[in-house]
Amino acid sequence: MADTNNNGFFNNIKKGLFKTSSKLSDGIKKIFSSGKKIDQETLEELKELLITADVGYENASLLTQKLSEIKFNEVDYSTVKQKLAESIEDILLQAEKPLSINNKPHVIMICGTNGNGKTTTIGKLAHKFKNEGKKVLVAACDTFRAAATEQLIVWSQKVNFPVVTGNQGADAASIAYQAMQQALNDQVDVLLIDTAGRLHNHKNLMEELAKIKRIISKHDNNAPHNVILILDATTGQNAINQVEAFSQFVNISGLIMTKLDGTAKGGVVIKIAQKYKLSIHAIGIGEHVEQLQDFSAKEFAIGLLDIENT
Repeated sequence: MADTNNNGFFNNIKKGLFKTSSKLSDGIKKIFSSGKKIDQETLEELKELLITADVGYENASLLTQKLSEIKFNEVDYSTVKQKLAESIEDILLQAEKPLSINNKPHVIMICGTNGNGKTTTIGKLAHKFKNEGKKVLVAACDTFRAAATEQLIVWSQKVNFPVVTGNQGADAASIAYQAMQQALNDQVDVLLIDTAGRLHNHKNLMEELAKIKRIISKHDNNAPHNVILILDATTGQNAINQVEAFSQFVNISGLIMTKLDGTAKGGVVIKIAQKYKLSIHAIGIGEHVEQLQDFSAKEFAIGLLDIENT
């Protein structure tokens, strides 16, 4: 039964990565068709293909270098894909870290710019934790965007979890404080805190996030236990810029990559994993509540290159 479930997860990932995997698989087939050898010309073509998928120049160079060192009995595109997938898995393994709930309440602060799928991801996380038998509470601390609170309320009705809200423009830290008190009183297992994503106003955002963190830590010195940055994979290089920007004023402990089903540049996950050495807890591969998958280096690598799971 477990194998069937794993295959279901893999099929979801494979479907979600279809745009990127089609581009890479078709490109590799074209490069290594008609008995072409692995030589400088084909390796350069492969490197260019990987770069167009946002793998990054450094990783594209590393992957093609590793390929050049392998002694092939016979070169065919399927073998090339398999060897590439193994090398990609090696890069991604250090980033593979599912969210672990070790405290009560376990406080998770969610950061990210508006439009990255932050609110949707919170709804999906709440659904995931509830399915694991955990009691969930959400704090709507993005008080500058009325739609953020409204979206959370829609998700709360859909998934059935309570939300602590305030008026538009209310002090976000006071809502976080109220939510923390409620989480303790109600013996909540997981408290998810939505935060504002106003990157155009760094100073105010920095002060707000710091204040939320300070208020929460009055109840628990170690809280928040996770600070997760939500990144939109469709933005490519801009996702890298957001890691840089948020890292200036909050200690990011891990990432969740969203909208991988909407881009042919899914290779950006490899670039981010290699560059920042941050945990990638999960990936979003669709709008449905179930389409948030724990990140697996192997499944991502073979899904990215359109290889069957074995």
